[in-house]
Amino acid sequence: MFDTLWTDCNLATMREGGAAYGAIERGAIGVKDGRIAWVGYAADAPSEARDVRRCDGAWITPGLVECHTHLVFGGDRALEFEMRLQGASYEDIARAGGGIVSTVAATRAASKDELIESAARRLAGLTREGVTTIEIKSGYGLDLETELKMLEAAGDLASRANVRVKRTFLGLHALPPEFRDDRAAYVQLVADVMIPAIATAGAADAVDAFCEGIGFTTEEVDYVFAAAREHGLDVKLHAEQLSNLHGAALAARHKALSADHLEYLDDAGIAEMARAGTVAVLLPGAFYFLREKQLPPIAALRAAGVKMAVAGDCNPGTSPMTSPLIALSMACTLFRLTPEEALAGMTREGARALGLLDDIGTLEVGKAADLAIWNVKTPAELSYWIGAPLLRERVLSGRVV
Repeated sequence: MFDTLWTDCNLATMREGGAAYGAIERGAIGVKDGRIAWVGYAADAPSEARDVRRCDGAWITPGLVECHTHLVFGGDRALEFEMRLQGASYEDIARAGGGIVSTVAATRAASKDELIESAARRLAGLTREGVTTIEIKSGYGLDLETELKMLEAAGDLASRANVRVKRTFLGLHALPPEFRDDRAAYVQLVADVMIPAIATAGAADAVDAFCEGIGFTTEEVDYVFAAAREHGLDVKLHAEQLSNLHGAALAARHKALSADHLEYLDDAGIAEMARAGTVAVLLPGAFYFLREKQLPPIAALRAAGVKMAVAGDCNPGTSPMTSPLIALSMACTLFRLTPEEALAGMTREGARALGLLDDIGTLEVGKAADLAIWNVKTPAELSYWIGAPLLRERVLSGRVV
């Protein structure tokens, strides 16, 4: 007997191969003990269930996966938004003491409870649109105490918001003011002190870095990634957003889960990612917000068979966006993904980018029953409508939340 049977529905299973979206029309899905126990046509479904929920033809997809966010931070950067509109570049603002460093000051000053409260408000926007799993990065503390505070705040959001949380330590995000004249010492601090302490505390699942001219070099990233691997942490990388430093290839050589942004990615980097199985995470919100012109090489990634995830990149400086559905729309309109590719990018491939594909991301027997149920007539509507209230139910581990 199922705990719950959803019936009179259409399923976008997002399994690869076969019908578009892995679709099963006039389907049903049965859940037992928080996991998917049966998927198929409603006419074939076993009828015994403690709770039968009729969906009136709604579509069910895997719960959405936000695989790249900076959700926990203090303050905001609305003033910098005005400066950019008046002609200042992202690099200009960063070099003038704004950008990431200004958020560092606000985050260091905030209590953990204050960080949780502000992040919870942003997270509510994501969960209202079907997100059941989210990755949250640190990186606005740049000292061990504040980085741990951020990671602990991120962990506390899981039970508060009924969402799965994966935590990423982003120590190489920017150079803190106190290390302005000794960047080598800061890189060593991240690798030799912060990573061991964070790993010992179980405070993070992965390590990230910002590999860029205004961030950190490939040599510095390589040193930190070696430490992450030594302590059993996965790695991922902000790469090729503003220039090509060949960070994606470096990440792939470290068997990174993902390389993210990738506007300036070249063919050599694509080849390395394909060989390593490193996921390309596309972030159209930052592309839009910064008014970038250089598109990620979508066609080349497709041709090479590199998997493409889509994420909103919620952060105070370059993508203050809390709508995954708008991210899907932007992925289609700005990057020319198909609606099916976009939805796969925020379900199956988002899960792959977090190393969670064995447990979530598709509707298959044995996986966690994380579902999003939508009042739409076709899955393409999830990328088509802008700002429409489409979510009917959000389900985490078989429980409507």
